[in-house]
Amino acid sequence: MPDSQVVHVVDDDAEVRQSLAFLLSTAGFAVRVYKSAVAFLEALPRAQDGCVVTDIRMPEMDGLELQRKLKAARSTMPVIVITGHGDVSLAVEAMKAGAVDFIEKPFDDEVLLSAIKAALAQHKDDRERGSRAAEIRSRLALLSERERQVLDGLVAGKANKVIAYDLGISARTVEIYRANVMTKMQADSLSALVRMVLVDSMSGRALR
Repeated sequence: MPDSQVVHVVDDDAEVRQSLAFLLSTAGFAVRVYKSAVAFLEALPRAQDGCVVTDIRMPEMDGLELQRKLKAARSTMPVIVITGHGDVSLAVEAMKAGAVDFIEKPFDDEVLLSAIKAALAQHKDDRERGSRAAEIRSRLALLSERERQVLDGLVAGKANKVIAYDLGISARTVEIYRANVMTKMQADSLSALVRMVLVDSMSGRALR
């Protein structure tokens, strides 16, 4: 699987684990199987990134509790739950708890494979956006207080002379600060600079 993403299968039924491992590996996914939620949580600190496919009903710790533990551990791996007949209410609860999808038994192989592909693709996009936002935050941290004030004025759509008036400095000084901001933010245009600030603000709202 591209990007070394792994599908972590959690199920107490050995036959189901073996069947899913065969299906997924045949489809080209890297797979790890776990006989219980507890076993997976013990391996989590060393587990490769990817997604989790877990049964909802398991002894010792069920799929819902596993989700709660993953959230508490700040794991960002998407979770797909497998439910038995009549477990729709549990599946809905799992979705509310953060599961990205649920698959009802008996399920078509392609339905599960499609759900996993979608979950991994979305997770990869989320990670890339998070990495981009972190990079932008590190650049913003390099700005002086005055440079940040000029940046805020630029993002607000203000002309240099308006920013100069607001800050009580000359337009020429604003131009110097603006050039410094562009350099530190590694922006080749004003539009690129605005996009960076928007990415940062959106990621900040997501964290809250």
